[in-house]
Amino acid sequence: MIRRHLERKLKNLTGSFPVVYLTGPRQAGKTTLARMALPEFKYISMENPATREEAIGDPTGFLQQLEGSDGVILDEAQRTPDLFSYLQQVVDEKRAGPFVLTGSQQFVLSEKISQSLAGRAAVVELMPFSLSEVFGRQPADPDHFDRVEEREPPPRVPPLEDVLLRGMFPPLVDRQIDPIDWLDSYIALYVERDVRTLLNVGDLRSFRQFVALCAGRAGGLLNLSSLGSDAGISHVTAKKWISVLEAGYVVTLLPPHSGNFSKRIVRTPKLHFIDTGVLCRLLGIRSAEDLRSHPLRGAIFENFVVSELFKVFHHRGRRPTIYFWRDTSGHEVDIVLDLGNRLVPVEVKAGMTVAADFFKGLDKYCALAGIETGVLVTGGSETRRHGRHLIRAWSDCS
Repeated sequence: MIRRHLERKLKNLTGSFPVVYLTGPRQAGKTTLARMALPEFKYISMENPATREEAIGDPTGFLQQLEGSDGVILDEAQRTPDLFSYLQQVVDEKRAGPFVLTGSQQFVLSEKISQSLAGRAAVVELMPFSLSEVFGRQPADPDHFDRVEEREPPPRVPPLEDVLLRGMFPPLVDRQIDPIDWLDSYIALYVERDVRTLLNVGDLRSFRQFVALCAGRAGGLLNLSSLGSDAGISHVTAKKWISVLEAGYVVTLLPPHSGNFSKRIVRTPKLHFIDTGVLCRLLGIRSAEDLRSHPLRGAIFENFVVSELFKVFHHRGRRPTIYFWRDTSGHEVDIVLDLGNRLVPVEVKAGMTVAADFFKGLDKYCALAGIETGVLVTGGSETRRHGRHLIRAWSDCS
């Protein structure tokens, strides 16, 4: 069993908050984490039709049965969102709890929680496996990302293309499952069904084309007008569909960082996918050989590094402060970590061989921001200093 780095934070929060909302993509392992971290908690799945009917039909009686328990896990809690209004009184009177609510549809749960449980609930997000979790090592520290960390070396590192192609969802990491079959099912069952149901999308063909077009733009600036036009939908519809894909943990929008040192910056977010396995499948990439020669290989690798950095923050229970920077003259760095008291620029290059021009963006940004060190994440296998900058191997980025 692969241990999750979020486990300690989850345990700590249940000692401080009456309700903890554990969310994240479908199949990321939320149920497994909650039951493994909190074995003494009573487990109730709202996927069970009889249980769900009882909770909807008699919420007061349903919650009354839980009084006196050491804790309760309500799995797939988005199936009974009206229960939260009744849960508020139970936790206020300390008749039961703490409660851990799990769910993937944060667009449903977040609204209900903010209405009924504001000030009572902590929110944590579980992403698919990170590399450090798979390797069984301590995670990278975002506050020290520009320094060489004293960590145990990873075990045998798989080929980069295999990792990008399969992605990091638990079923594809710890079970021998054909990635094409699993990812096709994931896209059909969750990406298409869940999102289309919430949006009430009638034209499946347009929605599928829209998601595929998003994949083709991964790592690029989000142009909703162009995206909508190519998909045959309006700008307003494209904006709505992107918002729900983001809330459903399919894509993430990386905002631009606006430093005081340059006002002439691009203000459009960049589009990234949460998992490169899903991204590769949407792009029709079927093998490592196809990926090596694919024109979007660099963008796919950038998506991977962005996703791993999000996990570094999320799995510590921290809000990710991850941005990118680009000015109107074309100078850019792929990622900027805003650590509050300092900034860390990160450039991402899929190549194994480090070329001198890989550092141009970092040098420009460091000069403007008045900082000394940047980080270059590469497809190579060595983490080392290079002049004033740090080179991180891809296997050492989380």
